Amino acid sequence: MRSILELSPEDLKNWMQEHGFPAYRARQLTKWLFGGRVADFDLMTDLPESLRQQLKSTFSLWQTEVVRSHQDPDGTEKLVLQLVDGGRIECVMIREGSRRTICISTQVGCAMGCVFCASGLDGVDRNLTSGEIIEQVLRLQQLLPASERISNIVVMGMGEPLANLSQLLVALEAVTSQDGLGISTRRVTISTVGIPEAIRRLAQQERHYQLAVSLHAPDDELRNRLIPTNSKTGLEAILAASDYFFETTRRRVTYEYVLLADLNDQPEHAHALVSLLKSRAALLNVIPYNPVKGLPYETPSKRATSQFGSILQDGGLNVQFRLRKGDSINAACGQLRRGSTGADDTLVTLE
Repeated sequence: MRSILELSPEDLKNWMQEHGFPAYRARQLTKWLFGGRVADFDLMTDLPESLRQQLKSTFSLWQTEVVRSHQDPDGTEKLVLQLVDGGRIECVMIREGSRRTICISTQVGCAMGCVFCASGLDGVDRNLTSGEIIEQVLRLQQLLPASERISNIVVMGMGEPLANLSQLLVALEAVTSQDGLGISTRRVTISTVGIPEAIRRLAQQERHYQLAVSLHAPDDELRNRLIPTNSKTGLEAILAASDYFFETTRRRVTYEYVLLADLNDQPEHAHALVSLLKSRAALLNVIPYNPVKGLPYETPSKRATSQFGSILQDGGLNVQFRLRKGDSINAACGQLRRGSTGADDTLVTLE
């Protein structure tokens, strides 16, 4: 059956009227879907029995199954969700102070092929539907007590979000609307390795989300080695599109930079980053590499990391070093992997 989460508010109103129910029932249903935290149509108690039965026979409320859950002592929690076709995705809840940030996926696997990331090891299977994206949000919301709510969304899980932009935008519109979860668009960040045309399209949307570009190298020669798809675009086009995003939305772009020992963590790389970004209104997130089983890359030493950061700060860049969250459950940056079969190889990306 079709997922009820794939219907827009207008679709729900039309369906209600076509089946003899007043249009206002659509809004009641939406309130249950996003705020009720219920697992079954039967629990939507202010809907008439006839409507609940009709919904049960026509739509599915959940199209994923939680097959595994892991919690780190730092409060980070990871869900492994199985889709109806057997594919698996993962999503994460990060608890930090009063903030409740969730990290969601947009594809089963990833086609970008970043050499240090587990997500692309098995390639990409397919895009997620808008309903499957929304369902991750609602599954994670169910981990919270009634007194807490999701405060931030980062689209930094499995897959390249801008390669599935159409479905992602539908999902985000639903969860950021007042009839959804009412999360501010300023608290939603979309990450990308850099698809210039899609970045420009994102900039032109009515709802302006935050943009994070996974940079990882200050020049094309090195970036082509780390991110093979860069050879088709190049840094110049990606930065130009990112500049357009800032000029259009007035939202500062965040650049992500994973530090790989003896590969992109040298002083010359830091100086090149300063030259690349110093004239831009940008935030640079530096993330020491989180090891992935089976890959040869290593985390830089504390000395190398400190030296790298000092050069960036002395160069006038706005720099932030990302704290590692969820290490003990493999829920850190670059560690997500599809088709996991056990606790040891259940991995999650969090950029």
